[in-house]
Amino acid sequence: MTSKLIPSDPSKVMVIRQVTPNITTCSAPFYRFGQMKVGGRGTIVRLQSGALAVFSPTALTPEVRATVEKMGNNVGYIAALDFEHHIFITEWAKAFPSAKLLGVEGLPEKREKSQATAGNKFQHVWTQKNKNDMKVDAEFDAEFDYEYVGSHANKELVLCHKPDKTLIEADMMFNLPAHEQFSKTKDDPTSGVLTKLFVGLQNTKGDATWQKRFLWYIASSGDRKGFNQSAQKIASWDFDRIIPCHGDVIETGGKGIFKKVFEWHLNAAAK
Repeated sequence: MTSKLIPSDPSKVMVIRQVTPNITTCSAPFYRFGQMKVGGRGTIVRLQSGALAVFSPTALTPEVRATVEKMGNNVGYIAALDFEHHIFITEWAKAFPSAKLLGVEGLPEKREKSQATAGNKFQHVWTQKNKNDMKVDAEFDAEFDYEYVGSHANKELVLCHKPDKTLIEADMMFNLPAHEQFSKTKDDPTSGVLTKLFVGLQNTKGDATWQKRFLWYIASSGDRKGFNQSAQKIASWDFDRIIPCHGDVIETGGKGIFKKVFEWHLNAAAK
């Protein structure tokens, strides 16, 4: 199934971009269910200590490896930001065995069920029970705000890199079409019936009504009150940029777009 999701030669289509002096993104094609063009993105953040934090890692191509080396080669943290974004965790953990693995509840058990992903120990796992008391370590906690949105269907971990005022997230919200992620391919990121339908659902244009509906009626349906509270907490952070896993980076004005997309949840939380 993985072969239908990701490119066979990611080196040819990976877009590596320095977003800020501290943040580099690795963007590549990704096909949800093997058909919908949603794109995939890993984010590497260099902390003030020099340690690197890697979020939702993409394939560790020679070019990505060279980028890591240029950034100091000190990978201290490798994080799967939700229940789905873990395909390349094993590859990165093998290359950087001293790095701490971060994930969400249920993911370690899920990975142990397959020989392809079993054998990696997660040092920090967010759960609904520990989310309010969770700490990673001094250097990480000094630079990141984080919220575990266990009420989301995919069990989302959302972070804000405070020095660069940048929100980093996986499936909490989308910003399709995925122009950057397909820019080195011959594929139009808007072509195909399923892609057109999903782009219609998962974009931030206009009043983003369809994404609001998706979040309200589907993503948060299991625990809407908890989801509302998480959205409210994230909206209180100081950020301007949003780096999503799926779709283009929102370079500026991200706080306003986040509040627009999560308007229904924020209004409900305020009542």
